[in-house]
Amino acid sequence: MNLDEVDKKILNQYLKDARLSYREIAKRINVAVGTVLSRTKKMEEEGVIQGYTVVLDDEKLGYHLTAVTEVTVSKGKLVEVEKEIAKLTSTCAVYDVTGLTDAFIIGKFKNRQELSIFTKALLALPHVERTNTHLVLNTVKEDFRKPP
Repeated sequence: MNLDEVDKKILNQYLKDARLSYREIAKRINVAVGTVLSRTKKMEEEGVIQGYTVVLDDEKLGYHLTAVTEVTVSKGKLVEVEKEIAKLTSTCAVYDVTGLTDAFIIGKFKNRQELSIFTKALLALPHVERTNTHLVLNTVKEDFRKPP
């Protein structure tokens, strides 16, 4: 789907606050309410908008540890291993990557014990050959909301 400037303005409003009404978005970007409604529905149907959510502060919720884990997998089994890792509660992101390892996993944990359990769960998965976990010391920026 090709997005025009109006579509992008609508998306930017949702990125700022996904609770905004069609009427409020229309007012902010100076278009008719029907325009916002129809374009929002079309972007939902096309999969541009996949859902609406809230941005939480992980620290305030007790998730004090972020880990980036490199995973090396047996040849030919990467997709099925990644699907299993994605099911783990602490998993925030699974990236299929190039380089010396096969995947990067981002996880959030309340304490070292949770991280330990997670790491052992990864190593217990069939076809996982090895992991290498990095602890994040300081988060400079973490925001996956990108303007269109």
